[in-house]
Amino acid sequence: MAAQATFKSIKSLVPLLDRVLVQRFKPETKTATGIFLPTSATSNPLPEATVIAVGPGAPNKDGVIVPTTVKAGDRVLLPGWGGNSIKVGEDEYFLFKDSEILAKIKE
Repeated sequence: MAAQATFKSIKSLVPLLDRVLVQRFKPETKTATGIFLPTSATSNPLPEATVIAVGPGAPNKDGVIVPTTVKAGDRVLLPGWGGNSIKVGEDEYFLFKDSEILAKIKE
């Protein structure tokens, strides 16, 4: 269940520690040939997302801050579960820990 945000813009949200704010890609509702897909085929979220913002990193056991491995603008591969959902208007965003992100997509 998504938490309804009380702020007007997602840019005013700054993740803490090793949290990463992402927006999942929306599945296409129409094929390249113009055929509309049923909602049952497009209801599952895609495992890819764009990083919107990242926290400064989390301290290790020695107290040294370990920076996150991704930066804003990166495309990442997400697990099918997890993340905290945040809804701003009609857009839905997710907060994941840096260690939960599976991979960075380079293209």
